[in-house]
Amino acid sequence: MLGVLGPHCETDWSVRAGPLEWDCRATAAHVAHDLPAYAGQVAARPADAYLPFDLAVRPQAGPREVLSVVEACGSLLAGALATADPQMRVWHWGPCDVSGFAAMGIAETLLHTHDVTQGLAVPWLPPASLSAAVLRRPARAWPRPRWRPRVPGRRCAGCA
Repeated sequence: MLGVLGPHCETDWSVRAGPLEWDCRATAAHVAHDLPAYAGQVAARPADAYLPFDLAVRPQAGPREVLSVVEACGSLLAGALATADPQMRVWHWGPCDVSGFAAMGIAETLLHTHDVTQGLAVPWLPPASLSAAVLRRPARAWPRPRWRPRVPGRRCAGCA
């Protein structure tokens, strides 16, 4: 995200982020919000809910500062994942393994980087190999949240 979007911090980030209702700045701040939420889940290991905390990026933070927050939050998630027992299960709309949280962090970052690049008119696609690795995640370890659309032609256990 930083490598792709960093050179475009002087661009107008108040434009809509691709197909989303959010603008580009809010979309990047959303990634910053989600990564420590995942890290908190892995670190605290709750069995039945998300921890009751939120990260809020200050409204006056510009694009470069928002990207710095995303970088810091990505490091928090990476640290939590690196020290976690790979066999443990943590709550994410059901039990999820640690590699599922890694995949969710990667997916969140790739998808929303793409949304922002669309809004800023920056040609970019997520790396195919990384995207494929995320999509190969076993469905049993990564339940399908209600907001996640089905992928045409892809069946998975537990998909409604």
